[in-house]
Amino acid sequence: MSSSNRLIALLRSFRVQFLPNQNRVIKPGGSSGRNRMSVIKKILVIRLSSIGDIILTTPLLRRLNEAFPDAVIDYCTKAAFSTLLSSNPRISSHYTPEQPPFGAYDLIVDLQNNSRSRSLVRHLHAAKVVRYRKQNWKKWLLVQFKVNLYGKERHVVERYQDSLERFALPVDRKGCELYPSAEERGFAESFFITDQKTLALCFGAKHYTKRYPPERFAELLGLLLKEESLQVLLLGGEEDAPQASGIMHSLPDHYRKKVVNLSGNCSLMQTAAILERCDAVLCNDTGLMHMASAFGKKLFVLFGSSSSAFGFLPYHAPFDLFEVSGLRCRPCSHIGRERCPRGHFRCMNELSARDIASRILDYFRQAEL
Repeated sequence: MSSSNRLIALLRSFRVQFLPNQNRVIKPGGSSGRNRMSVIKKILVIRLSSIGDIILTTPLLRRLNEAFPDAVIDYCTKAAFSTLLSSNPRISSHYTPEQPPFGAYDLIVDLQNNSRSRSLVRHLHAAKVVRYRKQNWKKWLLVQFKVNLYGKERHVVERYQDSLERFALPVDRKGCELYPSAEERGFAESFFITDQKTLALCFGAKHYTKRYPPERFAELLGLLLKEESLQVLLLGGEEDAPQASGIMHSLPDHYRKKVVNLSGNCSLMQTAAILERCDAVLCNDTGLMHMASAFGKKLFVLFGSSSSAFGFLPYHAPFDLFEVSGLRCRPCSHIGRERCPRGHFRCMNELSARDIASRILDYFRQAEL
């Protein structure tokens, strides 16, 4: 038996013998199940960050709302992300760590499961608390030893919903939800040209190893704009401005006029409203990818240091995934790094701009048929 197989066997044995069984099911029809469900009148969901992770909690909110239609559902997240949920009709009250929830809850669903979220829970009166099982040891094994114990790939949305499995709620296989306001949709409207196909380019990401290089994006856009009449909208935050400038400066003048740089000029939900109107989205592994998936948009997704095993592919939205297979150094992190630890950055540099452009062009041409 190889050393990696021995390690796998040892860890699985440890998990079976020492980790608590958290899978006891409370069936709605059981003596404890129906009574337990009938008294759930007030629910708190906690997910403090970040953009994509919060959007990926919206299917769980829907399941809770449908299972407990008379219950009040509150949500606690960081203030910077609260607008993502401010128009969500399933949420009654919004809280932040600085303005925390208070009082008693029948059920608290802690999807952050870290020291800060546990501290928030300790200051509340909760009849029942369930938590997202992060399985950080599996992330560590995959990053450090390239040992994948995730088995069949499961989306993090499904893992979030595992926290509710003891309630035996009906399975929900619908997508994520976002609710731009009429004002936000009106803002988005001004950037679209009638009868003009529009591609959103979400070029940013928090960490370097998740970002396709700006000059490669410029090369890709040149290939697209040479062959197809379309408009490109660059979407990102203020922190993404250097990458946006790099893309724009690398484009020839005659293509630059077809690209609108909106980076840093839109709120989160204004960005959502723009993505709702776009015909397709080209993106890195970033929160805006999940934002676009909430509207069922066709996505062209570039994975550098990311791995689909972590469960963060677009959820219930059509997508084409571009990644460099067979790299022994990948994934080098479960969240991304500020530099390539090997110095070659092959996971992004070897993604062919021509191949990506060809796939996007094929999509637009087929959409016209």
